[in-house]
Order: sequence, then C-alpha cells, then structure tokens
Amino acid sequence: MGLFTMTKRALANVIGKPATLMYPVKPAKQFERSRGMLEITIEDCIYCGLCSRHCPADAIVVSKDDRTWQVDRLRCIICAQCVDVCPKTCLRLVPEYKKSVAEPPFVDFFQGPPAPPKPEKKAKEE
Repeated sequence: MGLFTMTKRALANVIGKPATLMYPVKPAKQFERSRGMLEITIEDCIYCGLCSRHCPADAIVVSKDDRTWQVDRLRCIICAQCVDVCPKTCLRLVPEYKKSVAEPPFVDFFQGPPAPPKPEKKAKEE
C-alpha cells in the first residue's frame, strides 16, 4: 500500500502544476499593505533627524549640514517607525522591492537640493 501511494504522489508531481511560485519569471502578488521598501521624497525633507533617532535598527543616517539622507537596506527592518514620526511626511513604505545586489554599496544615498541662502542682517542706520 505504501508503494502505491508514493507512486501516485510522484506521478501527480510530474504531471501536475508546480506547488511553488514561479518567482522571478512570474512576479509575486503585492498587496495594498505590503511593506516592500522605504522611499523618500528628498525635496520635501527638512533633515530634522527624527527618522534616524527613532529607527530601532540604526539604518538611517541624516546630515543636516551636508543635506544628505541615507538608508542601509540590509539593516532596515521595514518597521515604519521613521514614516510615523516624519513631520513632513516625505517618507513612505511602498510595496515594490528593490532589486537585490551582491556587491556593496548596500546603502542608498540621497543628496538634497542646496540650502537656500540665509538672509543678510541689515546694519542699523544711525
């Protein structure tokens, strides 16, 4: 009886459809609430650093002086803490996934637009 059951199962596997997803050939189904990747609109960022301070994995580095923002994709755990605390809502989680890379850099680096010039102080006229 055991041999017949095993033969039947083996033939079903050979003839039937695959039990697994055909992932790179056929993309995986994305759902509305999927957490795929962190994305930033760098033009809206004010470089306050709240996202960096609230990141439990220390995956985000913000430099206000250099106007840069970077995320280490290997450290990011897609928890959305940074998205929740961003005062300008320039961070969001998108359901798409970034293509994997086998060689460094694993950090996505974003350079913001230059800072607007500071207004000059007027000297008092006496």
